[in-house]
Amino acid sequence: MADAPERKGGCGGACGSCRRSAASLSAPEKEDAMMHAQPLARPVEPLGLAVGREAFREGMSRLGAAVTVVTTDGPAGRAGFTASAVCSVSDQPPSLLVCLNRSASVFDAFSQNGALCVNVLGPDHEALSRLFGGRTPMAERFEAADWTASVSGAPLLDGATASFDCRVVETSTFGSHDVLFCHVLAVRLGGEAAGLVYFDRRYHRV
Repeated sequence: MADAPERKGGCGGACGSCRRSAASLSAPEKEDAMMHAQPLARPVEPLGLAVGREAFREGMSRLGAAVTVVTTDGPAGRAGFTASAVCSVSDQPPSLLVCLNRSASVFDAFSQNGALCVNVLGPDHEALSRLFGGRTPMAERFEAADWTASVSGAPLLDGATASFDCRVVETSTFGSHDVLFCHVLAVRLGGEAAGLVYFDRRYHRV
């Protein structure tokens, strides 16, 4: 039976036995060993050309997200828009972020008011989502549902799965959007833990 082939160390010289062996080498031997040492990992190969806008958007359509209506009120007036680019940041302190396109018609209102409410939509709110996501005049958007004034002054949607009343504490600009970092002042939960998700360019009830 043939001897098993000698097993080369896969640690790249990082383990204790390798370090002890290396310590016993002379200076020229150490230099030669370093010149012939195997790399720890293969270099990452480029995947190809830069990702195009349409390919990116197609990929992101497969990233499902909760549908929300984000609202504000204050010196710059009342405004709201449909958003899925919302996520938590930390629970110490309670905080979340909202991404807002700087070309959006509501941008100035949110920037100047410095307060907002993230209203998580329920499974029966698809029509409301479409209303706040279109070009419907602002007054008509708010007339389609019932609202309650929050601590910050932003409108809370009655019947929302959850509402996060927030104060904007920091803004970061990247690409076409501003990222609004928000401190959560209050949370109101709806009676049923059910929601509306947008995935593959379609609404889904959960």
